[in-house]
Amino acid sequence: MKIEVLVPLIPIFMLGAMSPGPSLAVVLRNSVSGGRQQGVETAVGHGFGYGVYAFFSALGFAAALAASDELVAGLRVLGIGLLLYLGYIYARSALSSGSSVYQHASSGRHSGFIEGALIAIFNPKILAWMLAIYSPFIQADFGITTLLAIAATGMLIDGGWYTTVALFLTTGNRAEKLRSMSQKIDGAMASLMILFAGLMVVELV
Repeated sequence: MKIEVLVPLIPIFMLGAMSPGPSLAVVLRNSVSGGRQQGVETAVGHGFGYGVYAFFSALGFAAALAASDELVAGLRVLGIGLLLYLGYIYARSALSSGSSVYQHASSGRHSGFIEGALIAIFNPKILAWMLAIYSPFIQADFGITTLLAIAATGMLIDGGWYTTVALFLTTGNRAEKLRSMSQKIDGAMASLMILFAGLMVVELV
């Protein structure tokens, strides 16, 4: 496995984890209402679920790339469309005056770990996110070791970020500070999505 495969994915995984949405809402809620242990359990569970999702998504994407050139081209076009769509969503959120990180908070009573894993696996935004970010990077000849390394990188970054959020929030009343960062994060995400979409268009032309 070549380390350069992981390097461009690291900032993408980081920004993806930091992006406000259902996952952050659940970690925020559990940290504030259930305390530090509940928040950390949710964060670790989310990281685990994200890692499992990342591995099987990459495995399926690599298998699809090996199937046919036409399928490859189709997936690239779909990836461009998703990148542009996500760029639009993030840009709209960045320009919005409101904050929505709490709007999708779950009301289930699972343990923190299970709830974190479930929100990662069943969050539709993550499915679109995986397909979009894998389009420029995953190759058909990637072996299991490389795919596991990609998944492990995503899992550590995702779990590490949400654990940091949980610890940060339970150290004091800091939820509002985190919420105030959401528009800047969304703006960075929008720029990144549009940039990668442009690079993929250049490759296809």
